[in-house]
Amino acid sequence: MRAYGGLVGVALAVVLAGCGGAGSSGAKAPASAASGAGCAPVAGQDLIVLADDKKLQNTDNIIPAIHAPVASAQLVAALDQVSAALDTNGLIALNRSVDVERLTPRVAAERFAREKQLATGAGTGAAGRVVVGAANFSESQTLAELYRLVLAAAGFEVRVQQIGNRELYEPALEKGQVHVVPEYAATLAEFLNTRINGTGATAVSSPDLTRTYSALTALGQRRHLVFGKPSAAQDQNAFAVTRAFADRYRVRTLSDLARVCSGSATVLAGPPECPQRPKCQAGLVATYRFSAGSFSSLDAGGPQTKNALRSGAASVGLVFSSDGALSPTS
Repeated sequence: MRAYGGLVGVALAVVLAGCGGAGSSGAKAPASAASGAGCAPVAGQDLIVLADDKKLQNTDNIIPAIHAPVASAQLVAALDQVSAALDTNGLIALNRSVDVERLTPRVAAERFAREKQLATGAGTGAAGRVVVGAANFSESQTLAELYRLVLAAAGFEVRVQQIGNRELYEPALEKGQVHVVPEYAATLAEFLNTRINGTGATAVSSPDLTRTYSALTALGQRRHLVFGKPSAAQDQNAFAVTRAFADRYRVRTLSDLARVCSGSATVLAGPPECPQRPKCQAGLVATYRFSAGSFSSLDAGGPQTKNALRSGAASVGLVFSSDGALSPTS
């Protein structure tokens, strides 16, 4: 399970309240939005993510999770090469290679490694055998192939094994049945937190990566897990609009959206549970005071939501920040 797991939580009681006005950039709001009537959808093919400037979402940075007994300095250093080379725009490009261009995860990873000058060594297998686990979606499989490349170049004999969801691969990682898995810092921290402390445990992840990493490291020690450096790349909940929408209403951040587009014309699209989830509509209200005029119940960052944005049926929609359909952020 990828970043959408961050939506799981206790529903917030919310009061929808509109607020119009100028965007956070200080530019005067367009006349069509200045009255508080909201921002009607604007069709367009180019989708962009609005910046989460008040840090609603937690820090789901890509991070290598490692079975502690095999975490040699050589192995960790190899994996950290991937973390150092990968940001969210790079992850979007990798996902586009697989999901849009239809390259295999292996070929996409090899192309990325060449561009970033990773995996330049000639491995011999003398450093030992490593099994890299992958979850059952393409992003995880591509990241696993990147890990394979850098580990092989560092001298390890490596194979990638697709396992399934976190409930299957995380216990295998603890037991050493697999040795490395690409993970998401905040989501894994909460997964381990509930396993160790129960389903009612207080959340340990936060929008601050240092705090999330510290909590994850402490929990990992109790499960024979250690972690490499987190990358700048994040796969987490995000809110997208068409570029044409952003240009018409002069919005680039979620604060802009709340100030300019709260009102009856604005249509928010997302999964059925979005209105009650603290990282979806309820969070937009609580953190940004954003009031959508209506909600369109579609899917979690999938083709229905993206098609609704492109066709002009939705103003803003929940997506994943590393989706290959998105345009890179500046």
